[in-house]
Amino acid sequence: MKAVTTTVPIVMVNVADPVGVGLVQSLAHPGGNLTGMSSMVAELTGKRLETLKKIVPGAHRVAVFGNPDDSIYAAQMRYAETAARALQIDLRPILEMRHAEDNEDAFESAVRAGADAAIRFVDRLGFEQTVSAAAKHRLPCIYPFPDAVFAGGLATYGADLRPQYAQAAAYVDEILKGAKPAELPVQQPTKFELLINLKTAKELGLTVPQSILALADQVIE
Repeated sequence: MKAVTTTVPIVMVNVADPVGVGLVQSLAHPGGNLTGMSSMVAELTGKRLETLKKIVPGAHRVAVFGNPDDSIYAAQMRYAETAARALQIDLRPILEMRHAEDNEDAFESAVRAGADAAIRFVDRLGFEQTVSAAAKHRLPCIYPFPDAVFAGGLATYGADLRPQYAQAAAYVDEILKGAKPAELPVQQPTKFELLINLKTAKELGLTVPQSILALADQVIE
């Protein structure tokens, strides 16, 4: 859409890294004809790794599952590596997952590498097969979106993206009333959610610390 027009206003929703992928000049001053909402997916990668370590304190070697062809893979890896150094975690990027069918091979590689847990990056492949493979290989895995936890994944930490659609509608309203996209700052999430599937934790033989359960926005039993 950005390549097609430089004049028609565009309002984006749930875009992971609008500056990094070249959609806007900066969050505060987008420039051009595009503005909207960022999901902070990459920035929250480190927090997910930290949360995983709290749920699985014995995790010293963590496998990374993601698609290196995705535009925000590199940014997610940078944040993960920074957090891993602080947490003294051995971060292991595993077999590249360019197709959903690669999940099985990736998990087998992770187990052979001695991974204690795993983190799933955001990409376009979906999470259903990752959840299934994690259960099969009994590897605790944290995800970026709640759908994975409802499908049986262990835990997720990320922004609550639901309000973004109302915020986007408000931006559309402002633009229709004369506001310029270049002057409307890209908004970031203000609410973040931790979801834990306690049933999955028990199946994995994990006892989730009460301090973590107390912080959870939703616990599935």
